[in-house]
Amino acid sequence: VIITEWDSFRALDFGRIKGAMKGNVVVDLRNIYSPEDMARYGFAYTSIGRPAT
Repeated sequence: VIITEWDSFRALDFGRIKGAMKGNVVVDLRNIYSPEDMARYGFAYTSIGRPAT
């Protein structure tokens, strides 16, 4: 779960994170990631409050 807008969380190594996680679920409460980018890394990504496209 992402609950911060800190710049240090905007440029994470998602390949490394995915390898360290047991699952693939990411919930982004601050909408700092692109759904397309997260899908490309294989995450089951949900953002809260983002307008539907």
